Amino acid sequence: MSIAEGQDGGQPQYSGAGRTGILPCQAISALWQDGEITATQPLADSQIQPSSLDLRLGEVAYRVRASFLPGPGQNMAQKIERHTMHSVDLKKGAVLERGCVYIVPLLERLSLSQRLSAIANPKSSTGRLDVFTRLITDGASEFDRIDAGYHGPLYTEIAPRTFSILAQTGARLNQIRLRRGEHRLTDTELTRLHQQSPLVHGDVGTENISEGIALTVDLQGAGDNGLIGYNARPHAPLIDMEKINHYDPVDFWEPIYAGTGTEPGLVLNPDDFYILASREAVSVPPDHAAEMVAYDTLVGEFRVHFAGFFDPGFGWAEAGGEGTRAVLEVRSHDVPFLLEHGQTVGRLVYERLTDSPDRIYGQDIGSNYQKQTLALAKQFRRG
Repeated sequence: MSIAEGQDGGQPQYSGAGRTGILPCQAISALWQDGEITATQPLADSQIQPSSLDLRLGEVAYRVRASFLPGPGQNMAQKIERHTMHSVDLKKGAVLERGCVYIVPLLERLSLSQRLSAIANPKSSTGRLDVFTRLITDGASEFDRIDAGYHGPLYTEIAPRTFSILAQTGARLNQIRLRRGEHRLTDTELTRLHQQSPLVHGDVGTENISEGIALTVDLQGAGDNGLIGYNARPHAPLIDMEKINHYDPVDFWEPIYAGTGTEPGLVLNPDDFYILASREAVSVPPDHAAEMVAYDTLVGEFRVHFAGFFDPGFGWAEAGGEGTRAVLEVRSHDVPFLLEHGQTVGRLVYERLTDSPDRIYGQDIGSNYQKQTLALAKQFRRG
């Protein structure tokens, strides 16, 4: 199902017009109607999430010899032509191989006003498959950032790290949040919001609020079996991105249990990919959005969470969440690293929306990870 087929150039209004913050779903729909978002195919209604827009792959993937940024004043199409090794037709689906870097022009295009900018992130399922995905624009000097007033095409860089994937035109690997100005909550505002309605549910009184809320890793396991995570198996089969609840996790993942080693904690091996979970359960109020950002790299040689967006309503009781644990995508850098239970692995920062969205995560929009505990990507069978 697609939203309004035409873009009639009118000026749709919503109650948050003029306020600073992240745009909700109804404002994103208004941008489509107003022509600030366009596409070579009609926009599907399911692309518009409570505070983000899913982006779709175009018809061709270009295998390039290395990752790159175009730089100020430079055109991506010219850079692609210079660095392409070969191209892959995505219209009927094609394999994107692990260890390779691809650039794919997207179906969507932006013509933003000077008051609007955007930030991009991989979708949750993309990150949980260890598919490294970053947005690029013409003239970009950094990934995943779209400057205010940008007019031009969008591209995504795709680098499967662990699993080779089958992708096709229309696949949704990343998403953008559009914002007017910026209203990231200060620690004082965050503390006040947490007191009004808990944003993390863990040990009472232990919340660490400093430039966001600190999240820690659970290595003791929940439930009777003591499962604490998964380690991706090398040389696993191909994953078709469009097959949901299809693959047997045993073929792709080795489960990790608490207390299986002689020493406490978990040693992260370089180049291995892990799925773990936070100790804390997270809640995002309907008029806010959250993002997982990297913790100070001085605390350890590892990276957590490629896909860091948390939509309004994630873990929210009225949306059926009652606090939902954050699933952590973890890689070690260069050397083995001992990760211990309760170690801080990231910060959750909150930003206000310009208005409450018409729909929130977990309410009739096909949300895959509400009330998750230790959930793999949606392509894998559960239970």
